[in-house]
Order: sequence, then C-alpha cells, then structure tokens
Amino acid sequence: MMRAARFFAVLTQLLAVAISRAEDKVAAPYQPLSGKSPVEIRKYQWYDQKRDRKVPVKIYSPREAKGPMPVIIFSHGLGGSRDGYEYLGRCWASNGYFCVHLQHLGSDTEFWGKVATQGRQAVRDAVNPNTVTNRVLDVSFAIDKVIEINKLGEFKDRLDLQKIGVGGHSFGAMTTLSIAGEIFNREDGYDLTMRDDRVKAIVAMSAPVEKGVVVWDGVYKNIQIPCLHLTGTRDVVAFGTTAKNRRIPYDEMGQADDYLVNFNGGDHMLFAGMKRGSIIFPHDPAQIEDIKISTTAFWDAYLKQDKAAKKWLQEGGFRAVLGGEGVFEKKVK
Repeated sequence: MMRAARFFAVLTQLLAVAISRAEDKVAAPYQPLSGKSPVEIRKYQWYDQKRDRKVPVKIYSPREAKGPMPVIIFSHGLGGSRDGYEYLGRCWASNGYFCVHLQHLGSDTEFWGKVATQGRQAVRDAVNPNTVTNRVLDVSFAIDKVIEINKLGEFKDRLDLQKIGVGGHSFGAMTTLSIAGEIFNREDGYDLTMRDDRVKAIVAMSAPVEKGVVVWDGVYKNIQIPCLHLTGTRDVVAFGTTAKNRRIPYDEMGQADDYLVNFNGGDHMLFAGMKRGSIIFPHDPAQIEDIKISTTAFWDAYLKQDKAAKKWLQEGGFRAVLGGEGVFEKKVK
C-alpha cells in the first residue's frame, strides 16, 4: 500500500509539472521577429493583358514555410521600385509571409529623370488620377496573379488566399488606403472608390492626405479592415502633406482596429530604410527595428490571427519596446 501511495504521489507531481509546462507554453509572451527561415528572392515581369500594362515584381518567400503562407502585397513610394524596402520584404518573409513587391510604371524610378527635365510638371504627371487608378489596379492584378500561382508550380497550394494584406509607403500608402476603400471626391461630383474585399489588413506608412479636403467625414468610411499607420514628427516632403496631417487617416478611421506609431524625429525616408545624408535628420537604427517589429506583429495578429500578437500590441508589449523612440496609439473594437 505504501509503494502504491508513493507511486500515485509521484505520478501526481509529474502530471502537475506537465500541466504547468503546457500552460506556460500557451501563456508564453509573444516574441516578435522570431522568424529564422532563409529567404528566397525572385524577380518577374508580369503583364496585365486587360490594361496592356507591365507590372514588374520582386517576390520574397520563406524557404522553410510550414503550411499555407499569408500574402503581403507592397506598394512603393513615388520614384521607387520593386527593389526598394528590401529590409521589410526579408523580415516579413523570414517570418512566414509570401511578399510581392510591386513596381508601378509611371511613378517609379523613371520619375527622377523626368524631374530633371520637366520640374514640377513631372510631379503633376506622376500623381494624376490615371496614375493613382493604375497603381491600385496593379495591386488587384497582383492578387489575381497570386491566385494563379497558387494553382500550379512550386507554390501550388502553399499560399493562404484568405489572408492577404497590403502595405505601402507614401504614394504607396495612398495606394494601400485606396485598395482598402478610401473615397476620392472628384471635381465632377463623382466619388471614386476601388476597394478590393480580398484584402484583410493594411499597413500605411507616411500616408498623404488629399489636398483641398476640409471635411473628412466619410472619406475613410469604406475602410473596414484593421490598419497600422506609421509616421514621424519630421515626416514631410516639399509641397506635400505636413507631418501634423499624416495622422489624419488614423484619426478619421475606426471601423476596425487601428494603430498609429509616430516616431520622434522620424523623417519621410525613414520608412524606405534610406538615409537623407543630412545631420538634421539622423536615422536611428532602433527605429528601423521598431518598424520591423510593429509591422510583423500586426501581420501576425490580423493575417495569422495570432491572439498572443494581438494582445502584445494592445496591452503594452510594443509600447514597452518602443520606449522613447516614439508614441504608440490604438483604437480597438
């Protein structure tokens, strides 16, 4: 009887330890940037037959992804290309995302050559309504191509088409908000919206706001998916949106969970991972890491539906990491 009692006592202790370890595993804090998968990079020249338009892309994908991968489409800023923002593509892919970086013809690197010869007229040509429309259609076309890719070849059945996010910087942030449902008030009285309901979450860095709009009510009412906004206290470009007004989309949105990171001293080129070559706007490597951490946690929370990531964002985890590098705000449902 004594041996039996001791046996059951030891068994009870072992079960208690096992349960405790299981609970610890479930309750373990979220660890951002834990991805260690090697990243593969490919370039393609896609072609949209409907618009007779080329869409160059650069794809970052994890070599060791387990299960279907969520998809992120990324849109560059004015004068950018598919080769920019590599730090984001590598970061997200290493954490299990299939990332498609677009190049938007008409507002890509060729823009700089036109500026040299045409001045401000080149800017007006690059940001006209037709260019804006084509950029948004590039994103929808890229989603169509991702659906095709998932049907054949090496990525067959490896992409999660129910978990598609879109991110962008500057002009790319406008493109991102547009694909999510931003309404443009045209002079002819016709409101333009190009929402693609296949997009489930968005990241908008340095979003510009439409000039001449005084009343913002309704402009963002169609955006009903979670968004992470990022900006900086020095986020301004010539003839563009002021740093103060960069937060307008965040302030006016609220149909779903919304977050805002405002970096102290962060300039417009911070999010492109580029230095302006000026001591006035020094880049803090810690802020680059904060961009990677916050965006990855956001994608994890709203594309992977990682409850721990969402809790980490909402209950002080990221705010503690950010520290004095900036201010973090949230509006959650």
